Amino acid sequence: MRIPSVHELKEKLAKLYPNYPFSYFTEPARKVSQALKEKFLKGELKELSEEALIDLLKKVFEEYERYTLRRVINATGVIVHTNLGRAPLPSEAIEHLIEIARYYSNLEYNLLEGKRGSRYSHVEELLKELTGAEAALVVNNNASAVLITLNTLANGREVIVSRGELVEIGGSFRIPEVMKWAGCILKEVGTTNKTYLFDYENAITENTALLLKVHKSNYAIVGFTKEVSTEELVALGKKRGIPVMEDLGSGCLVDFSKYGLMKEPTVQEVLKAGVDVVTFSGDKLLGGPQAGIILGKKEIIEKIRKNPLNRAIRIDKLTLAALEATLKLYRDENLAIEKIPVLKMILTKKETLKRKANRLFKAIKELNLPKAKVYLIPTVAKTGGGALPLLNIPSYGVALEIDGFSPQELQKKLRNNEPPIIAITEEKAIVFEVRTLFDEDIPIIEEALQRLKDVLPITS
Repeated sequence: MRIPSVHELKEKLAKLYPNYPFSYFTEPARKVSQALKEKFLKGELKELSEEALIDLLKKVFEEYERYTLRRVINATGVIVHTNLGRAPLPSEAIEHLIEIARYYSNLEYNLLEGKRGSRYSHVEELLKELTGAEAALVVNNNASAVLITLNTLANGREVIVSRGELVEIGGSFRIPEVMKWAGCILKEVGTTNKTYLFDYENAITENTALLLKVHKSNYAIVGFTKEVSTEELVALGKKRGIPVMEDLGSGCLVDFSKYGLMKEPTVQEVLKAGVDVVTFSGDKLLGGPQAGIILGKKEIIEKIRKNPLNRAIRIDKLTLAALEATLKLYRDENLAIEKIPVLKMILTKKETLKRKANRLFKAIKELNLPKAKVYLIPTVAKTGGGALPLLNIPSYGVALEIDGFSPQELQKKLRNNEPPIIAITEEKAIVFEVRTLFDEDIPIIEEALQRLKDVLPITS
């Protein structure tokens, strides 16, 4: 059997896709050639029909053309899913982002004065208005926000922090290591489960530059515990003339306890308590794009702004566009809850979710998949993204069990759908959690299962 040359394969691809330049087919032709050689050496390929070759060429080229960063359907019930892109943006942010991306913008141009301006001005006033902060600065993520703040305020000096707050979040981002890279000297006080105000006070020396509080946004210590409140730490800082910083991590501008959920400290409350600087993420509970937001006293923010590191971690125009549009929605809390997907998903009532689950249940049931059992079940959703770790949100899902076909195999098939569908894999079934589904996702899931009906290795 003769395997066609790369040039021959390119010619065949050129006939299949005449609107592309001939040079475009070099890499896909090589991939096809390599696949054929591997199959031949393994004894899996004895002869090669023209039809089989054309099918392989189409399959490889379509995969070659496909974006690697793609939309997926999140049926996991994890709202701020780090692996699935965290916060989906509100439509207002998407529209503004597209406009700024398509044309030129006044990113660093002051339209009133006709001269160079600051990129940070597009969100600073909004952040001050919404939170009561004296000043604001935004960088590319919260890790950067923590790093530049520590480096600015405590390079070469001590930072005091409770042992119970030496957190690690995703990607091995650890407070002790960030302090090291920021040039700070970490001074741990207290124990894992108990830290008192006198622990901080006794640790203060002439070389102490900062008192740091890290909000435990992705875990909780319960039982025999004691921690120092933000207000107590602020009082100590004022007494000893030492600034206080709090890293809120996920950060939120809405008090969820007003809506019957567990209490999470808001950015406004932390600033009102008197901290000198607070940092948090833009793409978690805020519901915007990835960003690191730094708020606090004007004198401190100005120092951070002038740090040369700021140039390396500065925010880009697309992120600024999405963040500005998201923040504008917070001028009316009801509007924010209605328009920002993360807030809407967290606060959607069970009755609404049950109706959505019923829609999906009926749609799957009517497919009459062979040997399939479909259930509408109560579930528990999570906020995810290192936020509200103890919050279990009652929700609903639709379980699909197919006799003789494992949930893992079905999940794999759904991941190969366009767009891919990511559901929950359980012992005997997969579960589509509806809290994280958009209305337009339901017919896509139905269509995906309809297509699978013809390829599932099951008989009625």
